[in-house]
Amino acid sequence: MAAPLDLPDHPARLIASDWGRHLALDRRRSVHTVRAYVATAHRLIVFLGHHHGQSVDAALLTKVDAVDLRAFLANRRQDGIGNASAARELSALRGFLKYAVADAPRIRGPRVKRGVPRPISPDDAVMLAEDASDAASQPWIAARDLAVLLLLYGSGLRVGEAVGLTGAVLPLGDVIRVTGKRAKTRIVPLLPQVRAAIDDYLAQCPWPTGRDLPLFRGARGGPLSADLIRRAVRGARGRLGLSERTTPHALRHSFATHLLGRGADLRSLQELLGHASLSSTQIYTSVDAAHLMDVYRNAHPRA
Repeated sequence: MAAPLDLPDHPARLIASDWGRHLALDRRRSVHTVRAYVATAHRLIVFLGHHHGQSVDAALLTKVDAVDLRAFLANRRQDGIGNASAARELSALRGFLKYAVADAPRIRGPRVKRGVPRPISPDDAVMLAEDASDAASQPWIAARDLAVLLLLYGSGLRVGEAVGLTGAVLPLGDVIRVTGKRAKTRIVPLLPQVRAAIDDYLAQCPWPTGRDLPLFRGARGGPLSADLIRRAVRGARGRLGLSERTTPHALRHSFATHLLGRGADLRSLQELLGHASLSSTQIYTSVDAAHLMDVYRNAHPRA
């Protein structure tokens, strides 16, 4: 079984706490993500203390290798965690060790069984955006990737619509005007968290803004490519153990399904998504029905 977290302290706990503050203040990670990641770092520290029979400090962290991480994951398996949870913990540990010692052992994450297509949970959507941001090469690019992915989930945009935004949407308010397929425009809501992420990106972006200039820039200042966002999501879903069907477009599907589950009517959803016909929107009733059937089969005694 994994060691409890109430054992005598290790000096490395202070590094984990500093990392948590870095995630919250500098990386603007959600409270949920910070709590989960720091708890994982604490579990590793306690495990290493038992594994090596000594107090864990910065010097010992520099010696952590792939064998240590595999032993830690095997130990966590005894607690009953599955492949997806193990992959998420491994992603957190890579981030912690990169912060603590500027390096992390390279090991392959657990294989996650491919399931039927399903929208991802709100927590997974945020974790996906944050993990993709963490992997960026520069702070302003990290802020950009976080803003784009939160926009896809928070407002239901297609990735092409997001990267096609210009400075005409500024200053940001509660809604933005989006141009979709067939040059059709629509108004979509902008959540405060999404607006804050975009503002943070703009504050760091080294390129100027202008009404006719791209809002989201590539590394050399040109328009951001949708393929770069798809590539960032591919990397993040692999590190987090999410299905290969977790794509930028899956964030739009999740936006729609979660709204429908909260009582949104199909006509309103059609307008928010920019669908030309109601039949395109009705697919989400099937997705929601599939989820309800899963709940029924798992919970009903006669199912």
